[in-house]
This record gives sequence, structure tokens and C-alpha cells, in this order.
Amino acid sequence: MKRREFLKLSAGVAAVAALSPSARAQANVKQIRIGYQKNGVLVIALQQAVLEKQFAPQGIDVKWFEFSSGPPLLEAINAGSVDYGAVGDTPPIFAQSAGAAIVYAAGQPVTNGQGILVPAGSAIRTVADLKDKRIGFTRGSSAHNVVIQTLEKAGLSYADITPVYLAPPDAGPAFANGSIDAWAIWDPYYAIGETKQGGRVLVNASEITKSNSFYIANRDFARSRGPILQQIIDVTASTAKWAEAHRDAVAKSLSAVTGIALDIQTVAANRSSFAVGPITEDIIVTQQGVADRFFKLGLIPRPVVVRDAVWKPVQT
Repeated sequence: MKRREFLKLSAGVAAVAALSPSARAQANVKQIRIGYQKNGVLVIALQQAVLEKQFAPQGIDVKWFEFSSGPPLLEAINAGSVDYGAVGDTPPIFAQSAGAAIVYAAGQPVTNGQGILVPAGSAIRTVADLKDKRIGFTRGSSAHNVVIQTLEKAGLSYADITPVYLAPPDAGPAFANGSIDAWAIWDPYYAIGETKQGGRVLVNASEITKSNSFYIANRDFARSRGPILQQIIDVTASTAKWAEAHRDAVAKSLSAVTGIALDIQTVAANRSSFAVGPITEDIIVTQQGVADRFFKLGLIPRPVVVRDAVWKPVQT
């Protein structure tokens, strides 16, 4: 190696070494990987390329991965193949109980975008009528929690129903052909079930319980790339603020990215809450109640302390 090249390389190494640990970590980031489902703020962020605009000047690429539900998305985050993604309240509880490398990065309240559907002509008229019935939902998803809390409020136990664990793409046809008696699901599948598959709303989740959805990050990514993660959260929050005031445009964005009809995504957009904020004490308490309920029923292998998995940005 020529002396000039050596000195140039040495100067570059010295410059990186002089950076703070967080700055060095940020300098080494070349790509961030985002996991999304067919709804919510991240779909809007994808359609508007807001993360790309944020990170392009820093020389960082953004790569997107679609998932049908929260559990497989969190498997990818745990494995380190996705850095950040949006899920409902239950997937992180199952993941944390299994020892997954995840942290809660931000929270979002859930309103009317999920519930339990039955066929329009079904004899099921009340929650009590679900006894001995087959209810389809994704195991470890927010719909799982909706089912459990709905049964609890009606004085039924989990043993009183036959759970049929199905991912949304499989549950929709099963509901339409009568293979299951009821379907616990979230938007946009909830809206599809109502408008295209002859569904009747038995229960809106908001009538049963207060719940939240979450933005989850890989734990190692959060520890070593804190400034990058904070930028992602900030962009997510600003996109959410825009979405609250532009629901017609949101529906068009959701439809354009997911390929789901505009009328379906309009229903979903109009009843969604998009506000994104920090993990507050109230959110922690609510989420801990969900975790305790699942452990009591023996549905997760060990108890979890939600607070232990809440990301705390390093103050500089």
C-alpha cells in the first residue's frame, strides 16, 4: 500500500474512532428494514416514502417486508431480519414470554378496527351463544386477546369454545364457507368480512376492552442504533399526525399499497386511530393485564414483565 493511501485510510479510521459510540453505530448503518401489515401508519409511510426521504441524505436505504399478521413479523424482528414493525397488543406478549429479542418502541390506541364477526344468518346473537362454537383467529394475535376478554365478560371460559387457529388469508375463506362459526379479526380483513363475506358484527373490540397496538424494534438494533430508531419513531409519529387529518388520502394510500379495494380501506381508515406516542405508564399497566391473563390461562410458557421490554432512549 502506498504511503498516501495508508495515511488516508488511517485518517478515516481515526475519524470514526473519534466519534461517540452512538455516532459510530449510526455511521455503520447502511439499511433499515421495516415490517408492515395491510393497515396502519407504516403503510402510509411506505406509500409516501417518508422514511426514504429521512434517511437518504444519511446514505441509509429502507427496505420493506409485508406480513399477514403480527406473530410472524415478530419472529422476523427476533431473528434480526427486520428492525422495526407494527403489531397488535398480543404478539409482543407471546414473543417476550418466549425470550424474543424485542422492545416496545412506541404505542398507539386501538379503536373500532377489530372485533368478532358471525355470518349474517347465524343463530349466534349474543356472546353467550358462542359456547361450543368454532371461533377462527390467529394464535398470539390481538384477535386472540379480543376472544379471551369477550368470553370473560360473558362469563364463559376459553374451554367453552373451540379455537381454530388461522392466519387472516385462510380465515377469510373459512368464514365465508362456514368452516368456522365466528371470526375474530382486525381491519382491513374485518371490513372485508363485513362488506364482502356476509359478516355481521357480534362484538366490536372497543366495547369489550381498552387496547393498544405497538411499534416494536429488535432489541439489539435499539441498543446499538438508538439515534436511528428515534428518527424512525419520529417519522412514524409525524406520519400518524398527518393521517389523523387526511383520512380520504389515507384510504387511497392503503389501497394503493395493499391492493385492497378503496371502499374497504375507506371503512378501515375512517374508524382507525393513528396517533403514535411513547409507551406511557397507562399503556404498560394495560398491556401487563393482557400478559397476566394469557399466563393465567396457560397460553404462554412463563410470565412476563412488560416494563422490562420497554425501550428507553439514551439521553445525551
